[in-house]
Amino acid sequence: MNKVIHRAVRRDLTRFLDATARFPAGDRARAEQLARAWDNFHFELTYHHEGEHETAWPALQAVGASPELLATLDSEHDAMAAALTETASAMGTLRVSAAAEDAAAAHASFERLQEVTVAHLDHEEAELEPVYLAHKDSPEIKEMGKKFAKVSPARAGRYFAWLTDGAGAEEMASIRGTVPPPVLKVITALFGRGYRREVAPTWRA
Repeated sequence: MNKVIHRAVRRDLTRFLDATARFPAGDRARAEQLARAWDNFHFELTYHHEGEHETAWPALQAVGASPELLATLDSEHDAMAAALTETASAMGTLRVSAAAEDAAAAHASFERLQEVTVAHLDHEEAELEPVYLAHKDSPEIKEMGKKFAKVSPARAGRYFAWLTDGAGAEEMASIRGTVPPPVLKVITALFGRGYRREVAPTWRA
């Protein structure tokens, strides 16, 4: 599931880069649409890396991940947070102006955000996935999974609507292996409507 989340992050960054590169100057409706999608992405990426720090890192350290590695990954989180703040400012400006020069500035900001984010995701996967796989049946890792699963249906519905938007066969198999398909269908149908209405059309335009 961690890789599924990472792929969703990579997918959205590519979408934003494409959208800001082809932004129709003066199109305020499109600027607002992209801004809503950005709000969702900003929340999801922040939620993910804060959850790693608070929940995943302690569990992984308990089963053998080095504190030095986790400190390095946290420093990468800090760099990513700084890039998110920069991009949030650029998207705020574009939301108001819908100007070509502001779309270009947002595009450049997304390029920087993609660089630091993808570098972190690659590093994390290379270093922590072997630790996780070697200890996935340990009490610490099972407890970590329980903590991540403790979310409201409303949160779960929007979250999985985002994860599945554009997901490939491999990602969908991982999701269905974590959430029973009937449950996934119900929560995304009922509680993913906000995402499908407010964000998903952004990537169909």
